[in-house]
Amino acid sequence: MLVVIHTPDRQVLLLERASHPGYWQSVTGSQEAGEDLSTTAQREVQEETGIDVVGESLCLRDWQRTNTYEIFLEWRHRYAPGVTHNTEHVYSIELPAVRPVRLAPGEHLDYCWLPAAEAAAKVFSWSNREAILQLPGAASDF
Repeated sequence: MLVVIHTPDRQVLLLERASHPGYWQSVTGSQEAGEDLSTTAQREVQEETGIDVVGESLCLRDWQRTNTYEIFLEWRHRYAPGVTHNTEHVYSIELPAVRPVRLAPGEHLDYCWLPAAEAAAKVFSWSNREAILQLPGAASDF
């Protein structure tokens, strides 16, 4: 699951991973048993940022896009034995403006809001970079 949170003027929220200081990303997470994908996205956003998608009546946009990539060895313990690849479903949420967020203790160290081009350059994941650059107008920031 990948959820890019942004504002209308293409400010993008990034989170710094606690397990890898210096690794920045959008909201990510895994689907739990019995959960549909949009519920997973809403839950992950709530857990990682404190943003209540449903309670705030925010629009969770399903990009109808998936990315498949190899799972880093250090994170494979989170998956069933023998699972080496992950299918990532891409979503986004547009907030009216930049705002503070509440980080998940132990999961993230810091957050920042950056213009789309800067955010794309800062993230470690190719799929996260592509998603940021596909926000409307983001490519014109270069």
